[in-house]
Amino acid sequence: MTEPLVEFRGVTKRFGDKVILDNIDLAVYPGDALGIIGPSGTGKSTVLRIIAGLTKPDGGDVYIHGQKRLGLIEDGHDPIRMSMVFQQAALFDSLTVEENVGFYLLQTSKLSRREIHRLVEEKLALVGLEGMGNLYPAELSGGMRKRVSFARAILDNPHDSNDDAQILLYDEPTAGLDPIASTVIEDMICRLRANACSTYVIVTHQDTTIRRTSDRLILLYEGKIRWQGSIEELDSSPDPYLRQFVSGQVQGPIRVVDQMMPPLSTSKNPVNQFH
Repeated sequence: MTEPLVEFRGVTKRFGDKVILDNIDLAVYPGDALGIIGPSGTGKSTVLRIIAGLTKPDGGDVYIHGQKRLGLIEDGHDPIRMSMVFQQAALFDSLTVEENVGFYLLQTSKLSRREIHRLVEEKLALVGLEGMGNLYPAELSGGMRKRVSFARAILDNPHDSNDDAQILLYDEPTAGLDPIASTVIEDMICRLRANACSTYVIVTHQDTTIRRTSDRLILLYEGKIRWQGSIEELDSSPDPYLRQFVSGQVQGPIRVVDQMMPPLSTSKNPVNQFH
């Protein structure tokens, strides 16, 4: 059987008294397009951060290509490289698009500025932003900033065979975008899978993004994987957790946090209650 690129064995994570992940087993295989879904605050982004080595689990083990990770990514070197696309793009406002995309090579490689410029232009062209390297993040739309972060994630040193990203991690890549911009980003994810990195894990709430970018899904709730299956099972599985999440129903095993919602007013002029 193919060895997983990433494997969780009994991973647990707490923040204070709150258990975010509770004895999770998870594997990501070469060529996977794994979607992580579930209500807000259930640990989806935490899974990505643990995979990336940015957050350390409180219990259990994380294996990267068969090698047990000890500590955080800064404490050692993983046997494979992975890149993360953050929800808010996480660009440096004071740097140009070219400087943002090329930041990793500028800081870590001995490549000339001219060669890095050429590599950056190649990646910008791949994400549809050719010739925009001299702009600043503030001059771009939200969708364009997301695409810049994609270009940064797939930039690698062509002279180092170990520098190719083996896994891309997407944290809510279409959050806050209008439907057209979301479609552009979804197309981009599929294009990068074919042309840059064939394996990725994506966290998303958006229905179209789930359906267009995922082959396999897991649903997290209260620290546990409540359901997992293929995208084809999304509409046919009778699992109550999945059915409630997909349909958006209030009734079901997923508890709705409504303590912060004010009761509906019975007044004929409800605006008056705020005066």
